[in-house]
Parts: sequence; C-alpha cells; structure tokens
Amino acid sequence: MSEPATVPSGAPEPESGPGSASAAARGRAPTVVVAGGGTAGHIEPALALADAVRRLRPDATVVALGTERGLERTLVPDRGYLLELIPPVPLPRKPTAELLRLPLRVRNSVRRTRAVLDRVGADVVVGFGGYVALPAYLAARGRVPIVVHEANKHAGLANKVGARFASRVAVAAPGTALPGAEVVGIPLRRSITTLDRTALRAEARKHFGLDPDAPTLLVFGGSQGARSINAAVSGAARELAEAGVGVLHAHGPKNTLVVREFSGRPGYVPVPYLERMDLAYAAADVVLCRSGAMTVAEVSAVGLPAVFVPLPHGNGEQALNAQPAVEAGAALLVEDSALTPRTVVEKVLPLVTNPQRVAAMSAAAVGLGHREADEVLARMVLEAVGDRGA
Repeated sequence: MSEPATVPSGAPEPESGPGSASAAARGRAPTVVVAGGGTAGHIEPALALADAVRRLRPDATVVALGTERGLERTLVPDRGYLLELIPPVPLPRKPTAELLRLPLRVRNSVRRTRAVLDRVGADVVVGFGGYVALPAYLAARGRVPIVVHEANKHAGLANKVGARFASRVAVAAPGTALPGAEVVGIPLRRSITTLDRTALRAEARKHFGLDPDAPTLLVFGGSQGARSINAAVSGAARELAEAGVGVLHAHGPKNTLVVREFSGRPGYVPVPYLERMDLAYAAADVVLCRSGAMTVAEVSAVGLPAVFVPLPHGNGEQALNAQPAVEAGAALLVEDSALTPRTVVEKVLPLVTNPQRVAAMSAAAVGLGHREADEVLARMVLEAVGDRGA
C-alpha cells in the first residue's frame, strides 16, 4: 500500500474558505479520502473533485481508495495522487455461494479500510459509488464525515447505503431518489470544461493523424470498447470514406480493429485507447458513443453533437442519462440492437456531413450540465470538514 504523503512545510494557507477554521484549530491541513474505484465513470469524477479540492485548499492532502484490479491503479498515480488499495466487495446479482461469503468479505474490507483512514488521518470520506465506496462508507460511519456523490438517476446500492448516514448527498440530476439530495452535476476535469474545440482543432487533428479539413466522426465505447459499436462503424468505413468523412475510432485495448484504407479518402484512424480526450473532442464534429453519465456530461460540456448508443444491460440508466441531451436537440439516440453499418450510413453519415445541423446541435448543448460541479462539490466536502471541527 502507498504511504500517506507529508504536507510540504510552508504550503500556502488560504486566509478564509470552507474548512479553513477547523484545519487551523487542529493545527494541520485537511485530508480528503475519495472512494471511486473500478470504472472510469467512478474514478474520473473523484479525480476532478481532488483537483478542485487542491485548487481551493492547496495544502490539502487527497488520498484515493482503490483495488488491485481497477483502472485506478493507473489513473490515480498518473494524476499525482496517492492510492491506497483495499479488498473489493462486488455484490453478486444472483443468489450464489458468493452471496453466502459476502458478510465475511465486507467485514474484512471494512477493517482494512478503517486502518487506512486512521493511518492517513482522514477528515472526510467522499464516495462515488461502486464496490470501493461501500466499505469506505461503512468504515467511516460514526468516525469521519461522509459525502456521497451519485452520477446516475438510479442510485446504486453502495450510495443508497452511504446516503443514510452521510453529512451531504450530491447528485448529478434532479429526481435522484436519495435522502437530502442536492443537485450539483458531475465533476469534470478543467481540461474539459475549459476546452476551446475550435482553437485546438488543427492541433488535435494533427496529433491523431486526421485530415485537417474533413468532417470528422469520433467513435468510442467506454474504456474497454464496445463490440457492437466497433462492428457497426467499421462496417460502414467505405461509405464514410466515400462521403469524405474522417474517423477517429477508439476500439478498446483488448479488441483488434482492422479497417481497410481507401485510397484518396480521409483517414480512418483506429486506436486502442484515447489518452487525450480533450484533443479527441476537439478533433471531432460529431461523436458516436455509449451514454454513461460521465460521457454524457463531458460531451455536453464541450458542445459536441452526439449519437448515443446506450449500453443494453443494467436498469436502463444509460438511456436516462442521454434523455436531456436528446430532448434539447443536442443528441440522437440509437438502441444498441438497432446499430448496424446501415444505421451508420442512414443516420450518422447525413448528420456528420451537414454543417448547419452540426452547428445547431452544438448550440443546443450549451447550458446542459453543470460546468462548476467540481468546485461546488469541493466546497461541500470542505464544509463537512469544517462542521467536524466546529
């Protein structure tokens, strides 16, 4: 496990602000523990919050909880934050032998998490749902203030549990059924919320080796890719090329995507993973992607017209995520079962090649979402620290 960071001597101390009084009273800066491991949809909001906390309190220490198998093993250290590993507590969806072992696994994970909270001197725990958040909530209960953030309209089990004894509960959208819910939106990276797509377009297309002038379609299916999206778009590669459309397609690190080049046409650029989402958004005129809460928030924030293809599994939350953008005229929705190469040709291609329609949809995205959600949530977290020291 990672050792807690020491706060550099002489770190700047704001004269005022949320949490400053209690920190001064205790003689040290606040330590914020974020729990959002597993998927990028949990990790990225946690890291956006961490960045906002450090902007408001440069002397704060932020520690992330994660597991051995989650994407946080790479994403958290790459962003410069400490990662403490705890045992995951995945919840079985069906009655199995695993369900019988669940109480023991929860008890072990809570014990390990509590040891981490004590060692790093946690002043507040902020959970974003998932199998890292549940043991964090249970370990912090009665010891450390808890702040819950729920990105989806239908809250997961971990956040339903955490919200019962949280100091503050933040949600992304109205109508989320959690007690005391306050609508703040989804925390996003500043590289996304401040993105000027027009100013970066030439640099972005050069970065990916795309045609500098051709209308461009961005395609991705989440951090691991999506087979249905890969098959549909790559199957329409010839028609896209003949229509003069360039494609940037992130197919997933475990998937291989072979696309035939068509001489004299804009390039179809397949990549396993997009390290620079800001440049990917800047390079594109339209995006075709899943509609996870984080993805919808980012796409709306940058004003990128979208064709959302909700994940067909789960409780229908991805279709709900896309609904506000579709109703505003900023996006189209295509069911996963209906996505074929012909669908791409008949629905997506006419959109990408219509600059007036693209401009209208981009304008419709303005005003969707909450661009300041990161700092709003950070202030809530620091206020929870202040309440503890009051």
